[in-house]
Order: sequence, then structure tokens, then C-alpha cells
Amino acid sequence: MRNGFLALSALPSLAVLVVAALMAGPVLADWQIGDPCKMHYAQLPDPNGWDVKAKYTKVLADDWLCTETGPVEDVHFWGSWYNEVVGDIRWYQISIHADIPDPDGPGPEFSKPGELLWLRIFYPPEVQVRPWGTGQQGWYDPYNQFWVENNHINTWQYNINTIPDPFIQEKGKTYWLDVSVMCSYGDWGWKTSISPHWGDDAVWSAYIPGEYTPWQEVRDPTTGESLDMAFVITPEPGVVVILALGSLLLRRRRRA
Repeated sequence: MRNGFLALSALPSLAVLVVAALMAGPVLADWQIGDPCKMHYAQLPDPNGWDVKAKYTKVLADDWLCTETGPVEDVHFWGSWYNEVVGDIRWYQISIHADIPDPDGPGPEFSKPGELLWLRIFYPPEVQVRPWGTGQQGWYDPYNQFWVENNHINTWQYNINTIPDPFIQEKGKTYWLDVSVMCSYGDWGWKTSISPHWGDDAVWSAYIPGEYTPWQEVRDPTTGESLDMAFVITPEPGVVVILALGSLLLRRRRRA
């Protein structure tokens, strides 16, 4: 770059990048390992972990640290089906809560979801589902203290993109993502994540007539170890385009 003008030799590459970026919507619909995120880090699915029952009236929640102020327009998470019986999902309930920090550190208490900040029901046409991978996975229902090891092998990725009227998160704050799925038949579970774990354990609750049960920690039913859930909050496609353009311009400037 000279005299504040972009070198003409950069224009073809920029044009190609812009065209590619404009087409990035469908490409970014399925989050891939290595794609950007705006949380502490992507909590990837454990191929040999547990699927914790999150079929309505059960709900699971896990916390994340916001690393970029802006709208939560893209949410991706992973799950599987009990006994490999793929059911019929009628809707997905996704909500975001404020954080209630752990009040006693090493004591028996733990952090948990606080004030409801945002909630929406998503229907199947709004959620893109694709196979993700396989592994020897267990099934766990903490409400009934029921678990089965080596119950199923298939993992599915669920992608919610370009959410209208999204929640606006603030950098440096901790939030909780809640997931509950209504199925006509079949039992669906939210998949646990691989290490490293961030923040506090995931938690669960169940809706009984008139109220939800108190939040309880999600722990491995066989070892008692902490469990987190597999999900990622990503930048909206427009931000990805800007980041890509900025990176290219910076490289061009350094060469000039």
C-alpha cells in the first residue's frame, strides 16, 4: 500500500475473497474444527463420552465465557439418541441465563444459571443437522439415575444459524446455555465434551407440574468426575468476512 491506496495487484485476490465470503453462509452453516468462535474455546464432543438426557421436560445447561461483544447469532451443539433410535424432534428450546457464581469456592455449592436473559423455540427447518462421527458412547439420565455404557455409536451436530433478535453478549461475562428438546418419540441426549473443562460443571433440572427442580451438577455416573457439554458459540458470517478481509489487507500492507 502506497500513499493510502491499495496496490492494484491486490484487487484480484480481494475480489476472489469477497466473492468467497459472500458465499460463506452455507459453508459456515456446519461448524468445523478450527473455525472461529467467540467463547473461551469450542467444547468439542467426546466420541467416547456420555449423552445426557435433555428430552423435554429435562433441561441441561453449561457455562461459557464471552470473548467478543456482539449478538449470539450462531449456536452449534452435539447430541445422540438412546439405543440409536433416531426420533422425531418437534422443537428445540434454547435459552441463555446470567451466571450465579460459586458462593463458597471449594465448598459443596457450585455456580449455576441465574436470571433468564433470552429464550426461543426453534423448529426443525431452522436447525441444520448432520452426522459428526462415531464412538462407543454411554447414555445417562441423571433425573432417574439411569445409565448404560456402550449404548450407541453415532454423533450428530446441530447448527442454528443467523438467529433473529439474538441475545447480545458482553466480552468478559459468563453466561449459561440451556438446551431442551421435545421429541414425538425417541430419547435425545446432549453430548459431553472432551477435556480441558472450563468453568463449573454442567447442570441439569427437570420440569415437574408448576416448577423446575433445583439445579444439580452433571457428573460422570461411574467415576463422579466433572462433565461439561459439547457446544460452540461462533461469530456471525459478516464478522468472519471482515476478519478475513482485514487479515488479507494486513498481509498486503506488510509486503508493500
